[in-house]
Amino acid sequence: MSVDKQWEDLLTPAVLQERLISTSLYITAFEMLKESIVGRLRDFYCIGFADGELIISPQYEEKVLSLAKSPLYASLQWLVREDVIVEQDVEVFERLKKLRNTLAHELPIIVLTGRSVGLAEEMQRLMSLLRKVEVWWVVNVEVATDPSFDGVEVDSEGITPGPILMMQIMFEVIAGNESLKECYKNSSSKS
Repeated sequence: MSVDKQWEDLLTPAVLQERLISTSLYITAFEMLKESIVGRLRDFYCIGFADGELIISPQYEEKVLSLAKSPLYASLQWLVREDVIVEQDVEVFERLKKLRNTLAHELPIIVLTGRSVGLAEEMQRLMSLLRKVEVWWVVNVEVATDPSFDGVEVDSEGITPGPILMMQIMFEVIAGNESLKECYKNSSSKS
């Protein structure tokens, strides 16, 4: 890309906004994925609260943290061991993490030059992995332990987990969908 084209793009509000928004959304989605991988599992081993802090069962150390040096990689290994994800998903996670780090550390150059980093394709992979992990928790923990679902067949394809819904809402708002705000205002005024 020529220097003139880079300057033209940089000085075009819509182009600059799109670059900043897309990189920010990716980083946000990646952090949601990490929380889904680590936080869901840590919370599963929560046995109470004291002084505003979670009390985590010693079994978390035994069954999860003992699998790797970091909670993130220990959690990934636990998810593989429990057949939530497969080794190829861990490889996908590594690519997603590498892109996240590139975006975080090289944001100015990416935004200013428009350097292609395959953001759209990687965002699809990220959302797919996030959905896979979240749906497993919903089906195998939340639904499985909720007596109101006894005898009810749950279609996992029809589940939209919270983090996925939040990302969908962000995509809609960024795309200019004002109807979500109106629905919220209408429902909150009835409360």
